Amino acid sequence: MSDPKDRLFRHLTLLRLIPREPKSISTLELLEKIKEQQFEVDLRTLQRDLVGISLYFPLLCDENRRPYHWSFLKDTPQFDLPTLDTPTALAFVFAENYLEKLLPPSVLSRLKPHFSMAQQRLQGMTHNNLALWAERVRALPNGKTLHPADVNAEVWEQVSTVLMEQRQLQIVYLSRSKGESKRLRIHPAGLVARHSVSYLIGTVDGYNDLRHFALHRIQQATLLEEPASQQDGFDIDRYIKSGAFSSRQREQEVELVADIHPQTAWLLRETPLSHQQSLEPVPDSDWYRLHARVPQDQETLWWIFGLNDNIRVYEPDVWAQEIKKRVERLRQMYKEQACGA
Repeated sequence: MSDPKDRLFRHLTLLRLIPREPKSISTLELLEKIKEQQFEVDLRTLQRDLVGISLYFPLLCDENRRPYHWSFLKDTPQFDLPTLDTPTALAFVFAENYLEKLLPPSVLSRLKPHFSMAQQRLQGMTHNNLALWAERVRALPNGKTLHPADVNAEVWEQVSTVLMEQRQLQIVYLSRSKGESKRLRIHPAGLVARHSVSYLIGTVDGYNDLRHFALHRIQQATLLEEPASQQDGFDIDRYIKSGAFSSRQREQEVELVADIHPQTAWLLRETPLSHQQSLEPVPDSDWYRLHARVPQDQETLWWIFGLNDNIRVYEPDVWAQEIKKRVERLRQMYKEQACGA
């Protein structure tokens, strides 16, 4: 016996699928489309659904055609059905957490009812494969995930508004390097969400160089009436590729040459570090020699540090020397700890 909620959502979906005269749709076409929505239903059940719906809605059945064709009277008013189809509900459920970091509050507030409706729809269906998908599929980030930095709701409201309206923003900003708050007038250019932190990109009034400001370190934000100065030729994708968020040590890519552990080599075969990458066995060893073209930036170096003793770097030499220095600092740190124990 079908679940009452499943049956209700199936009927609502059918009401959407049936056109108004002179158009029509056959029973078999309806069966195909309802199955595309991942409802488990056979032809006999669908026929009973249609007969039941016709008792309450002005539904026409053309019995002169085989299979039967269905339509609403041409003057039937449009139904304002307060529900989403199942694929759309699934998309809303998966998109909610991601969009919360990117959309302005004015847009997000309009989507909140849809997010809630999507959750209710999927939770109310027990025999729909797409509803089961939401229960069984998750995306996990690579590596340790930090909790998102807390952003003041009023600050986020002001930042999103100036980006849309291209106006200046007065902020009180806590400098991480100096540990003190500064009052700055910003000409916003864009917004980037990176890992657990969101950044406002812009110029400080009186300067031309682009900087980025962590939203959680903006203590106050005031929307100004003056229009923001626009950066000539600013392209947010080009700005990101320039290394603005990765602490590039040089513009050109470098060749990383290193010996790596067999398990690391296996990982890099499946998920390459670079489009230009090669792995060759190291003679008389189960390790592999890695050659890869990579950006010379802090992010790649952190990735190398994370491999610990599963990698031995030869080139670039500046990285090899940095690793040696860090190993020596660690050795001294733990030596001092042992002496003080």
